[in-house]
Amino acid sequence: MSSHAWVLLGLYLLVLLAAAVPLGRYIAAVAEGQGGRALRPGRPIEALIYRLCGVRAEQEMGWRTYALAILAFNLVGALAVYALQRLQDGLPLNPQGLAAVSPDSAFNTAISFATNTNWQGYAGESTMSPLTQMLGLSVQNFLSAATGMAVALALIRGFARHSAATVGNAWVDLTRMVLYVLLPLSGVVAVFLVGQGVVQDLGGDRLATTLELTHYDAPRLDATGKPLIDASGRVLTEPARTQTQVLSLGPVASQEAIKMLGTNGGGYYNANSAHPFENPTPLSNFVEMLLIFLIPAALCVSFGRMVGDARQGRAILATMTLLFVAMAVAGAHAEAQGHPLLASLGIEGAAGNLEGKETRFGSDDSALFAVITTLASCGAVNGMHDSFTPLGGLVTLWNMMLGEVVFGGVGSGLYGMLVFAVLAVFIAGLMIGRTPEYLGKKIEVHDMKMVSIAILVTPVLVLAGTAVAVLVPAGGAGVGNPGAHGFSEILYAFTSAANNNGSAFAGLSANTPFYNSVLGVVMGLGRFGVIVPVLALAGHLAAKKRLAPGAGTMPTHGPLFVVLLIGTVVLVGALNYVPALALGPVVEHLALYAAH
Repeated sequence: MSSHAWVLLGLYLLVLLAAAVPLGRYIAAVAEGQGGRALRPGRPIEALIYRLCGVRAEQEMGWRTYALAILAFNLVGALAVYALQRLQDGLPLNPQGLAAVSPDSAFNTAISFATNTNWQGYAGESTMSPLTQMLGLSVQNFLSAATGMAVALALIRGFARHSAATVGNAWVDLTRMVLYVLLPLSGVVAVFLVGQGVVQDLGGDRLATTLELTHYDAPRLDATGKPLIDASGRVLTEPARTQTQVLSLGPVASQEAIKMLGTNGGGYYNANSAHPFENPTPLSNFVEMLLIFLIPAALCVSFGRMVGDARQGRAILATMTLLFVAMAVAGAHAEAQGHPLLASLGIEGAAGNLEGKETRFGSDDSALFAVITTLASCGAVNGMHDSFTPLGGLVTLWNMMLGEVVFGGVGSGLYGMLVFAVLAVFIAGLMIGRTPEYLGKKIEVHDMKMVSIAILVTPVLVLAGTAVAVLVPAGGAGVGNPGAHGFSEILYAFTSAANNNGSAFAGLSANTPFYNSVLGVVMGLGRFGVIVPVLALAGHLAAKKRLAPGAGTMPTHGPLFVVLLIGTVVLVGALNYVPALALGPVVEHLALYAAH
C-alpha cells in the first residue's frame, strides 16, 4: 500500500468513529423515545402519521406480529415500485418520454429496492423517469433502510429485555427511523452534495456544446430512416461528426444522499458513483464512503447503550473495524500491483491497476471505495469491479461472502453480526463444556436453530443459484467472458443478490428474463429469509430471564471474545465458499501470471 492509501484509511477511520459515537447515542434515544422533547412519542408529525395510518403506538408486538408487519410493509412497497415502472409512460414528470419498463425488469427492480439490494440491470438515466426515480426508488431507499434498522432494534430489545412477550412496535420503529434519523441526515447530505457539484434538476436532458468536434461512425439510413445492412448482415456506416452532447440531468443529489446513507447503492446513472454528476470531487468521494459505514457503526454504539453495557457495543465495533482494516489492506495491495500483462508490454504500472477506474480517484481511493461498498450491503461503485485484478475481485467477492456483517447494511450488519456472536458463544460453550450465555441469556436449541437458518440461507442461495445459472443455457447466454472470469461474474451476481449488496461484475448481461426473475427471487429470500429467523430469535430471547454472571461466564466484551468472533465470521465464510472461489478468481489469477 502507498503512503496515500495508509493516510486515507487512517483518516477515514478517525472521522468515522468520531461521528459514530454521538449518532449512535442519538439513535438509541430515538428508539427508546427519550432525549429531547422532539424525540418523545406523541410529537405532532409522528402522532399525525399514526392517526392517518390507524397505528396504536402504545401497543407493542410479539415477534410474529412484528415480522408480519415488516413483510406486509415491504410487499406493499415492492408492488408500488412495480406499478410505477409499468405505468411510467403515462405518468407525469417524464420529460424524455421514456417507455414503460418490461415486466421482468420491473419485477427485479421492485424486489431489489424493497430489499435494500438496489441491483440494477438497466441504465437509470435512460430507463427510469424522474417520477419513478423519486417516488419509487428514492422512497424505497428510505423504507428499506428503516426496515433494517427496525429489525436490529427488535433484536437488541430481545437481549435487553427479560420475561417479555414483545419486541417493540414495527410501525413506530419504522416511522421514527425515517422521521428522526434518515430524513434529517439525508437533507443535510443532499445540500452538501449540491455544493460539490452533484446535479438536482427536473428539466430532463440538456444539449451542451463541446469544446472539440467528436468524430464517429454513424449508421447509414434509408428513406424510411432504417439502417442499411449489407449482404453479410452488418450495418453500413459513414463518417460523422458532432459538437453537441446530450446531458441527462435529474433529481440526483436527493437520491445520492439516501443511496449512500441507507447503504442502498442504486445510482441515478448507469455509471453510479463513477459518474461526475453523482460523485464529482475527491471530497464528495470521501464523504460518500463515510456515509456508507456511518449508521452501521453508530448502531454498534446504540446496541451498547440499549443493553446497558457500552463495552458490548465496543466489542462488536472493534470486531468490524479489525476485519475492515484487513480487507482494506488486501484490496489496496491487490490493485496497487498493476496488470502483469500490461507491465510485460512496457506500460508503466506504478499508479496501480487503472483499468475501469476514474483518474480523479486513482487506484487507492477506488480500492477503498470497493472494499467499503462490498463489506456494507451498499453496492454503489466509483470504479468497475469487473476490471479489478483477479485478487482485487476476490476481495470484493469475499467481503460479501462474509455475510455483509462487517459494518454491513443499515441495521442488517448489526443483526447479522449479533447472530454470529451467538454462534461464537455457542462454540465457546462446546469447547469448555458449559451452557453458552450471551448478555445474560442462555443460548438454547431453539436459538441455535434460528441462528443456523439465518447464517445458511445466503450460502445456499449463492451456491445453488450459481450452479443453476452455469448449467442452463439462459444463464450462460449472458456471459461475455467465457472461462474462469465468466464463472466469477455469475458467482458475483448471485453473491451480490443473496447478500443484498447490488454491485456487479458488469461483464455479465443480466438484464434478461432469466436473470431478472431468478435474481429477484434470490434477493427476496436473501433478505426476508434472514429477517424472519432473526425476529424469531429476538422474541425467544426477550421471553427469557436474565441470568447473573457467574464464575464460569465467558466475558463478551474483551479482546478474547473479539478474536473468537472474528474467527467465527471468517471460518464460516471460508468453509462455505472456498471451493467456488477456487474455480473463479483463484484460477484466473494463476492463469494470468502463468501467461505473464
